[in-house]
Amino acid sequence: MRFFASISYNGSGLSGWQIQDNAPSVQAEVQRALSAALGEKITVVGAGRTDTGVNASDFTAHFDTGSSLVAGDPAQTIYKINAILPKNIVLHDIVRVRDDAHARFDADSRTYRYYVHSRKDPFVRDFSWYCKFPLDVEAMNRGAELLLGRHDFSCFEKTGSAAASPECEVTAAGWSRWTPVVAPMPGDTSGYLVFTITANRFLRNMVRAIVGTLIEVGRGRQEPGWVADVMASRDRCRAGQSVPGHALFLTDVHYPEEIFDYNS
Repeated sequence: MRFFASISYNGSGLSGWQIQDNAPSVQAEVQRALSAALGEKITVVGAGRTDTGVNASDFTAHFDTGSSLVAGDPAQTIYKINAILPKNIVLHDIVRVRDDAHARFDADSRTYRYYVHSRKDPFVRDFSWYCKFPLDVEAMNRGAELLLGRHDFSCFEKTGSAAASPECEVTAAGWSRWTPVVAPMPGDTSGYLVFTITANRFLRNMVRAIVGTLIEVGRGRQEPGWVADVMASRDRCRAGQSVPGHALFLTDVHYPEEIFDYNS
């Protein structure tokens, strides 16, 4: 039987999703907890890779098991797994799917959010990037519009990566305001921005490089149209610097409904 697991994690102190030889990873911790709770060796396959320090509020992984515990008493099984997982990882749900469903290859879209604050704020610093410069949100959104559609995004890919294709289809991209839980100045969200982007797939480091590029536009160092020039160059050196990973969140992985019909 194959199941999808819905997971959230705080990436601080972790080497990302994928198992590493000498560093803690989300994949290793989830496999360990599932194996202990179900009494068998479990291998999990994630919806993708998140880099060191990057967070996920809605990450999906699949695993196979012959245990009747998951289907028979899912709530108790989830409770046991969460008791084993470290504090920075939580399992929300386990759902039966078709035996050929794949957490990575069946996903038809993914959404990331990157949080920025432009005023000193000790309450958001762990999950938002402090950008000291004033930013022109309208200009950044004009630049973000140029990302929409199917393009070669190799200019935003980490050097040395080996993606099968540099093409991605971006269906949404833009900046908006966000409200911190503890607001130093209630009602004023002018210093808090979030960049949201949805695409069918992402290249390694792509979102962080895009944000860094749009920040150059927001600071007035480049015009919005420069984003199109950077993409046309296919040159990583032409794009902006990658912003830190701690403010990046994978917030949604979407799948077609038919993979949940495991009786078909």
